[in-house]
Amino acid sequence: MNRIFRPSLTIFLIAAASVFAGAQAGTSALPAPGSQPAAPQESSPQSASHKPDRAVSYYHYALAHMYEEQVTVYGRSDLANKAIEEYRLAIDADPSSEFLTAGLAELYVKTGRIRDAVLEAQDIIKHDPNNLEAHKLLGRIYLRSLGDMPGGSGSDNVLKLAIEQYEEIVKIEPDNTDDHLLLGRLYRLDNDLQKAEGELKTAIKLDPSSEEAVATLAQLYTDEGDTAHALQVLSSVPDAARSAKLYSALGAAYEQRKDYKEAIDAYRKAVMLDRDNLDAIRGLAENYMNDGQYDAALEQYKVIVDSNPEDAQTYVRMSEIYRREAKYDLALESLKKADALVPDMAAVAYNMAAIYEAQGRYDDAIKLLQDLIKKTDSTQPDDRNNRAIFLERLGTIYRDQDNYPAAVDTFHKLATLGGDENARAGYQEMIDTYREAKQWPQATAVAKEAVQKMPNDRDMRMVLDAQLADTGEVDSAIADVRSMLKGTPEDRDVYLRLGIIESRAKMWKEAGESLDKAEQLSTKPDDKAYVWFLRGDLLQRQKLYDQADAEFRKVLAALPQSDPQVAATLNYLGYMNADRGVKLDEDLTFIKQALVAEPSNGAYLDSLGWVYYKLGKYDIAEENLTKAAEHMGSDPTVQQHLGDLYQKTGRLKMAAAHWERAVEEWNKTVPAEVDSDALAKVQQELDAAKVKLAKEDAQKQ
Repeated sequence: MNRIFRPSLTIFLIAAASVFAGAQAGTSALPAPGSQPAAPQESSPQSASHKPDRAVSYYHYALAHMYEEQVTVYGRSDLANKAIEEYRLAIDADPSSEFLTAGLAELYVKTGRIRDAVLEAQDIIKHDPNNLEAHKLLGRIYLRSLGDMPGGSGSDNVLKLAIEQYEEIVKIEPDNTDDHLLLGRLYRLDNDLQKAEGELKTAIKLDPSSEEAVATLAQLYTDEGDTAHALQVLSSVPDAARSAKLYSALGAAYEQRKDYKEAIDAYRKAVMLDRDNLDAIRGLAENYMNDGQYDAALEQYKVIVDSNPEDAQTYVRMSEIYRREAKYDLALESLKKADALVPDMAAVAYNMAAIYEAQGRYDDAIKLLQDLIKKTDSTQPDDRNNRAIFLERLGTIYRDQDNYPAAVDTFHKLATLGGDENARAGYQEMIDTYREAKQWPQATAVAKEAVQKMPNDRDMRMVLDAQLADTGEVDSAIADVRSMLKGTPEDRDVYLRLGIIESRAKMWKEAGESLDKAEQLSTKPDDKAYVWFLRGDLLQRQKLYDQADAEFRKVLAALPQSDPQVAATLNYLGYMNADRGVKLDEDLTFIKQALVAEPSNGAYLDSLGWVYYKLGKYDIAEENLTKAAEHMGSDPTVQQHLGDLYQKTGRLKMAAAHWERAVEEWNKTVPAEVDSDALAKVQQELDAAKVKLAKEDAQKQ
């Protein structure tokens, strides 16, 4: 019941005493807790024929109120029963009082008798459909029940009931901002986004200064990926009127847009307005990390753990930064702190496995991931999501170790885990594993199986077409991909796939046109950047190095350093120029930056070794090329680089062995992946080495 309509106990006692003073002496004094007072004598609440007796009703309500207050103090069920009994006597004396019936219903809620409260409120609404207090009471009951229930059909039903009540409430009381805000949130929970948007807009129209309404509508747009509308809503509030909460919402919208510098600026302002707001500090730290400003991120995370030393998740995030900076001892120390706070935390073990992998302790990393997989229950949604992450990481480590059967088996478990996303990822990883192992028929077979299992999945169908094109069926593959064009923005992905297939088939003009069309359909900065990356690759394949260089630099200028595309671009640009012997100092910087993001990436380690080779630093070159071979020993380029290094350092026999391995691997590769110039060069070097070694052997004899 609304407290503003309930007079204090003292007022009710005075009212009851004055009403009953002439008829019954002494009734103005209320009994002590536990004793039962005598009811006024001039009327009987049991009589059904008399008119409502508000004096008697007030008297019993005063007693009910007193017992109700004592329930709050003492928590005794007998007092709750007495309060309910007095409410009923008061209602019997004045059956038409909505105030009393609503009070009784609210008392039922307080004492946990939810069913009685619902029945009481429903009975009020039955007799008075526009009773606002009864609708609000039912709405509150359903909201409370919704918060106590796990997900499932039961909670869905309660959500519908809550929505029904608040729909009635806003009809009866259309100008209440809070009611529209709450109904908007309920619609959001029910995934009725159009109605949620409408209610939140109404709330803002009623009260443009309501930061709750503005922040909630912005969050609705952000959650749906519509950051443009989210920013529009938040920007409508002048800077001077923005609270820490609104600046945090602004930061979240920019973060979703991957505009990390703007997100950092917004979160900074939120922290300036509320220096104790750990959520804003955490948002600031996350975006420093997203932007590659690891030291600044670490500083903010330290502020969080200083304020809350029991925040295990922050220690995990700190360990990620230390790992990226190759400070493995500090990374492990942070994880130990997190583990002490929350034993058996999956994130701790997972990040520890990542550290072991970066250190080259692959057996330790594999064991940790296997243990994590055993502990997950694939029937539970959260566990299934974690299991997918663990399986993908484990399979990748197996593949890096050239343990292709174990990798395929692991990725197959991912594909059959449940859910289209897991199936798509598992099949893609199996295909990539077979391709890396140069087992092309098996890769094609898996791609066909994936399309059979997911016949409506356009992406898997294009993966199969790409595989068929690589193995010689170029025309039919391109025709099938082109048949997927619909004249809609979704064509962007189709044009990208066409560009990749045509580039690998050396159809330079057609590939360029496909990428141009993909760029026209790209709206987000990272989407455009991916097109630029592919165009750089296309130009490099045509040996148009300066033009390729320009495309790669466009990617670097457009994206934050932490974006995965940046690491790949830094490596590609650094290697391309190093291979030509130009800008070697810059190349070295670029590739080192790529390795900060992925310290165990075999391709990046090969690039680093090759730059050092070009710089004449052969010891460091050998160290990194050897590490690269540990990750991708079947790569012909890595084998060729090792051969060149050993020749340069006077170890011709070892050089010949690696060159021979390079030729073997090139000969296993499909034409689309063969670098004919590299193959011709290594074959020439191998032939010359064999001749020279044969002469040396003959001289020894």
